[in-house]
Amino acid sequence: MPRDSLILINTGDGKGKSSAAFGVMGRGWARGWTVAVVQFVKSGKWKTGERKLADHLGIEWHTLGDGFTWESTDLDETAAKGRHAWDVTAAKLASGQYDLLILDEITYAMKYGWVPVEEVVSALVARNPRTNVVLTGRDAPQEIIEIADTVTEMRKLKHAYDRGIVARKGIEY
Repeated sequence: MPRDSLILINTGDGKGKSSAAFGVMGRGWARGWTVAVVQFVKSGKWKTGERKLADHLGIEWHTLGDGFTWESTDLDETAAKGRHAWDVTAAKLASGQYDLLILDEITYAMKYGWVPVEEVVSALVARNPRTNVVLTGRDAPQEIIEIADTVTEMRKLKHAYDRGIVARKGIEY
């Protein structure tokens, strides 16, 4: 019997994975859904436009990473934060309190071994039936792709950063 909720994945090396997920966040909120975002890698250092929007709309938001791994000064602490983000997420998946959960950059938590892929698969399959999930990040594991309902691969054809143009407010954050 099909579920009412869906699993969507935005993966690939192109820009727009999180941006697309935040579009779904806005649509869900506009439909009266209870929405939450868990960020696995990004730290609170960046004041992003999507976070400002979520705060304005009253969307629950958890920025639980400490930045990108290449910026980390303590990889054990980075891994512990990634694991904590997963613990928060697993509880939310099972709770029945959410119509939509955005798991931003969760693929890195699996890629770097902070969270076993099998554990994520199990929690997604056993999630509360009302809870739709959007996962983002490069290199989505095949096991996650197999259980997803919709998978989109963003492919970079060209990016301003390649010409030395740095991230801009309102475009990248």
